[in-house]
Amino acid sequence: MAPTPPTDAELNVLIRARLAALGIDLDQLPPGTSPDPETGSPGRDSVLASLRSFMRGTVATLAAYQLPAPDGTEPDTAKALSQQHVPVLYPSNSTEWRKA
Repeated sequence: MAPTPPTDAELNVLIRARLAALGIDLDQLPPGTSPDPETGSPGRDSVLASLRSFMRGTVATLAAYQLPAPDGTEPDTAKALSQQHVPVLYPSNSTEWRKA
């Protein structure tokens, strides 16, 4: 059975929670869809609509992406290869960062 897509209200809760974890409060924006005439800040409802659209489209596409595997690779192996760490320009910095 395919999962049921989230409703607008469920996505709003997810978006607000993720932004709150980063210290962003959408209640600071003007209510509605019209931008603030003085600051140009977008309306809260238009920001939520844009973020819902992003979550429904872009996130699913990014989550489904797999790195290309060499020709002739078996499908099970190709999926495992796509989970490897990407090459890092300066591995020593990355190694130290992961120790913390």
